[in-house]
Amino acid sequence: MRRVIAIMLPLLVFCLAKGQEIRCNVQVNYQKLLTTTQSYESANDKKVFDNMQQAITDFINARHWTNMQLQPHEQIDMSLSLVLSTRTSATDFGGQLQIQLRRPVWGSTYTTGLFNYIESGTFNFSYNESQPLDFDIGNYYGTLSSMLAYYCYLFMGIYFDSFSPGGGEPFYAMAQQVQQAADGGGDVSFRSSSGSRSRYWFIENHTNGAYEPLHTAYYNYHRLGLDLMMTDQQRARQGIISALENLAEVNKRRSNLLSVTQFIDVKSAEIISVFTPAPQEERQRVYDIVKGISPLTAVKMKDFNAK
Repeated sequence: MRRVIAIMLPLLVFCLAKGQEIRCNVQVNYQKLLTTTQSYESANDKKVFDNMQQAITDFINARHWTNMQLQPHEQIDMSLSLVLSTRTSATDFGGQLQIQLRRPVWGSTYTTGLFNYIESGTFNFSYNESQPLDFDIGNYYGTLSSMLAYYCYLFMGIYFDSFSPGGGEPFYAMAQQVQQAADGGGDVSFRSSSGSRSRYWFIENHTNGAYEPLHTAYYNYHRLGLDLMMTDQQRARQGIISALENLAEVNKRRSNLLSVTQFIDVKSAEIISVFTPAPQEERQRVYDIVKGISPLTAVKMKDFNAK
């Protein structure tokens, strides 16, 4: 994987892509719209929602995001769920967006969560089924296509960070270009002023040099941690502890950082599972680190620490 990434980085050009890299399961739920009496929200319009789901699926899965050629079992595994709640015109929608990213663990059939997030507030966007979803890295065509591209690049950054030190850097840069183009195009959902849990802050966290240990945490937790569980559990647990120490270092520089809290939220149940059979001193160390980062998460680990 490291060798492949090293070959890929200097050739990372959107328009010269060779093969699809992402396998995304897309769900568009429109049941709330069918139970309202607002205009444009009738059962006769169900076809537009099916077309929307297919358009989003094709936008992500059929697009060449890099020049890498991945086998089907190597494709990046993500999912996107959009629960529609409003439709104010024939082409204007609103709803809640949930996105997930998963990664295989080497030597096993287990997949681990890398990212699991429900965007706060309502995701408002326009979709016209008679027009394709357009996108290129330097231009803004609308909230929907920019949001999809943004998360694809962010997810590739996190995914490749988990395989190689600094492996995600070029993808974070591209996600930032998408964010900046959307901001410049007047899309407030990509601005820092849209809230402390906005898309702006995720990419800021991953491109700010002050938070460099965050990238190391992805690598230590997965490549030097979970990937070793089948062959050397003690060494694997030490890799995970090192990752938590990386997160603690970032937390000292800025507490409650969005990407750190998201990391802990996704991994808390897994951490408990991995360390429940571990020696008491390891469990205590893990508990102390997590408590320093996220006291609320540490509450869930109280019984685990007492064993």
